[in-house]
Amino acid sequence: MTQPLAQKLRVLVVDDSALMRKLIPQILQRDPSIEVVGTAMDGAIGLKKIVELRPNVVTLDLDMPRMDGIEMLRQITGKHHVPVIVVSGQSERGAAITLKALSLGAFDFVTKPQEAASGRIEQIAAELALKIKAAGASGAPKMIITMPPSKPKEHGRVGMPHNPSRVIAIGVSTGGPNALQYVFSQLPHDFPGCLVVVQHMPEGFTEMFARRLDESSAIEVKEAQSGDLLLAGRALICPGNRHIKVRRMEHGNIAILVDQPRVNGHRPSADVLFQSVAQEFGKNAVAVLMTGMGEDGVAGMSAVLSAGGSTIAQSPESCVVDSMPRTAIERGFAQRVVNLPNLASILQTKCVPDQPQSDSFSDASTEIISTDSGFRRRSS
Repeated sequence: MTQPLAQKLRVLVVDDSALMRKLIPQILQRDPSIEVVGTAMDGAIGLKKIVELRPNVVTLDLDMPRMDGIEMLRQITGKHHVPVIVVSGQSERGAAITLKALSLGAFDFVTKPQEAASGRIEQIAAELALKIKAAGASGAPKMIITMPPSKPKEHGRVGMPHNPSRVIAIGVSTGGPNALQYVFSQLPHDFPGCLVVVQHMPEGFTEMFARRLDESSAIEVKEAQSGDLLLAGRALICPGNRHIKVRRMEHGNIAILVDQPRVNGHRPSADVLFQSVAQEFGKNAVAVLMTGMGEDGVAGMSAVLSAGGSTIAQSPESCVVDSMPRTAIERGFAQRVVNLPNLASILQTKCVPDQPQSDSFSDASTEIISTDSGFRRRSS
């Protein structure tokens, strides 16, 4: 007896370019699990098509006449609760409005190739299909994170130690921009640790992303450059299309950027960062895996654990996509599972100088206990 075919994901393509409305459906419909049910040339028509066609996922161009993609996204998030994949230009303006779209609840984004108009849109076919399927599996967008009020910068940071008490390596992907902004906005200017972040994001987006984080945080946030010092109260964001490592040096510990091949299909890769932090800082290393799809960072988290460092996973229920942290939890590599709202306070407690390891987490976390059948959690 034949099994019934799985229902296809229904996709609506919204783009003001007639060529894109032709090319995007062509590349998507090669995937047997995706069906493009319609197209629209602007946001106003797109909203009507959502009501009429009931898509599971919308792909959305942001720069459109009449009703642009940002206004359409606001209405989708408020009324229709359909996940949205932004199809973005690679310009500086494209990066700015894409980051705004993510803050308004877009699930994720892909960037159009520079020569998309000449048919090179096929370069993003696999990535777009993968993200559409992840969005479809995730379902309706989760609530938009409300950012706490920004904390003013304190110039000079008088009295702050030069060297951080801990080096915190963070790996994050889908859902990361909002999650990181939420966590960073809660850290005080005198945060004693240094954060080094791999956010899966293409070249040209990370500099603006780092600026946005810096503007909403009391700590210093910048896009990393080779030779940047690892300082207390500083966060370094790895540039798109580079890997980041750390190195202990006699006159100050630094970050270095390298152009090694992709790892797990990613550059930057959290595995590269985590393994470097484990090797260089051992028990003073902290690895954090946050929201994201795939398994990047899982092997690196094991390396940090083996080196005597601490490992933390964002709780799956607080993730936009939970596969990165969930895989680490299921394999026994995450010592603690922490809800997103509690992550900043956990990191701050962890970084208190000379804090005993056994007392380094507050009650707002969960310890992973290995069992024969998998894992269970014990509140600390």
